[in-house]
Amino acid sequence: MPLVRISLREGKSTEFHETLMEQVYLAMRSGLGTPENDRFAVISEHGESCYSNSGDFLGIDRSDDHIIIQATVLAGRSVDQKKAFYAAVAENLATELNVRGEDIFISLLEVAKEDFSLGNGIAQFA
Repeated sequence: MPLVRISLREGKSTEFHETLMEQVYLAMRSGLGTPENDRFAVISEHGESCYSNSGDFLGIDRSDDHIIIQATVLAGRSVDQKKAFYAAVAENLATELNVRGEDIFISLLEVAKEDFSLGNGIAQFA
């Protein structure tokens, strides 16, 4: 049950946002085995003074088109599944949006089943 938060510099189109969310969702389906129609996601755009991509930290040349993707997921995915997800995101965004791999930062946060309530004040997976 992922919750995806995507942050990027301001100025992208609605079409870009929609394609970005769709391609991350498709990567979650293929890499992490996310259920169909499990699409909880938000995009936040930030001005120059409110967004840092750490420049060339670790020798990776990042641009102003840098995107931060943070997904909160149920714990239990294997390292291979996580690697498949990262690779699928990079491939999808390069193919569909011409985003460079260097400009994609992904963070997975794993939580227990009882850490999600999808509505009605109920922990549906606990």
